[in-house]
Amino acid sequence: MRPRVLVAEDEETLRTVIREVLEDAGFPVTAVPSAEQALEEFRKEPFPIVLTDIVMHQMTGLQLLEEVKMIDQDTVVVVMTSHASLDSATRALRSGAYDFMVKPFEQLDIISSTVERAREKAELVGRNRRLTEDLKHQTTDLSRANTALIQLADSLKDYANKDGLTGLFNHRLFREALNRELARAKKEDRPLSIIFMDVDHFKNFNDSNGHLAGDDVLRKLAELTRTQVEKPGMVARYGGEELVALVPGATKDEARLLAEQIREVVASHPFEGRERQPLGKVTLSLGIASFPGDGDDSETIIDHADQAVYLAKDGGRNQVCG
Repeated sequence: MRPRVLVAEDEETLRTVIREVLEDAGFPVTAVPSAEQALEEFRKEPFPIVLTDIVMHQMTGLQLLEEVKMIDQDTVVVVMTSHASLDSATRALRSGAYDFMVKPFEQLDIISSTVERAREKAELVGRNRRLTEDLKHQTTDLSRANTALIQLADSLKDYANKDGLTGLFNHRLFREALNRELARAKKEDRPLSIIFMDVDHFKNFNDSNGHLAGDDVLRKLAELTRTQVEKPGMVARYGGEELVALVPGATKDEARLLAEQIREVVASHPFEGRERQPLGKVTLSLGIASFPGDGDDSETIIDHADQAVYLAKDGGRNQVCG
């Protein structure tokens, strides 16, 4: 049986949609309009998974997250936020949230797929707890139990650091890596660049070919971009159909050359269903930002790269800007 999900969302229409999507996916759902009511339900009986909006009247989703974690550290919490409050999502991740979703949802299946990954995380956490408890009460077969714990710890690390669909590093780990590499770049007086990559007309691709085909495109894009970005660089899924590459030591000119390589590799790949796209192929709009030219803090650099993506889209897509 699938685990119970507690949903806290003050917008009635969206709350109903989320409940129906999750119930259709087989999850038992309790949906309430406030964080206070969610906490009351959770205190009666903890839920394995909690899905909460961040911005609500009186008690916020962040406060609910803290209260939930004090009651049951193993509960997997997913927060919902708007584009305007991504900083709150970052704070939630630092406070123990497993993942976040950005509203409004372009595709409703992002709800069920995100909660499905949360279910997998909850199962791993539960197995880890049970094994730990077994070790406390058993003195035999310690070697086998310890091996299982190590394997589970590795799995939990992957779930904490990687995107479940693409296998790329996730948004949280990218932020941590960017802050770390930016501090190193300042200390060593060397450049650093990031490349934002947004799939052009991705909603059209999903509508024309189906969401499973869209997932296949994202997985293949992850593979293609990983082969282009050499270590110590990294590629992460920033959210939705947006990927990001972190390239320590690269000037903006070097990052632009790399971005053009990625753009050409993707545009020339024979994705199934590409002929239904407006450009007749799957393409990317890419935006570049660099330290020190575009700023000396992560938020400013990210903002520059994001704006460059918008310029690429306004300019006709399938191009590099920044």
